[in-house]
Amino acid sequence: MDPRTTLRLLPWSSPEGKPCFLANASEGGYLSRLADETEDLQLSEGLEVLVAARKLLGDPLSPNVEVRYTAIRLSECLADALRVAESRGRRLPAPGDIHPGDGIGDEADHAARALAADHAADSPSVPGRPARPA
Repeated sequence: MDPRTTLRLLPWSSPEGKPCFLANASEGGYLSRLADETEDLQLSEGLEVLVAARKLLGDPLSPNVEVRYTAIRLSECLADALRVAESRGRRLPAPGDIHPGDGIGDEADHAARALAADHAADSPSVPGRPARPA
């Protein structure tokens, strides 16, 4: 394999459950775009499950079966989010390649802060856990 070959971890597994990779992922190829869309969908779904879980866990009378189902869905979404984080982390430039003012990371930082602020007000805290400061 060429030393410049990069591998992108894809957001799905093979039928045998093994990780799938895309070699020399070009930022506009069909498979790369499909992976980006799948990652976005997984993160969006995870956020929806998190909001629903917070509501369910905020109700002390929630049935055990619903709490169990919510825990299962949360674990699935967490696994997806961790896979997305690993994939995106592998594609980050090396620390020496980032220079102040070059814009790398600025958009993602802004989007993450905006998303957190939007959902902090909508999400009740989990009982027994202090609310997070905004």
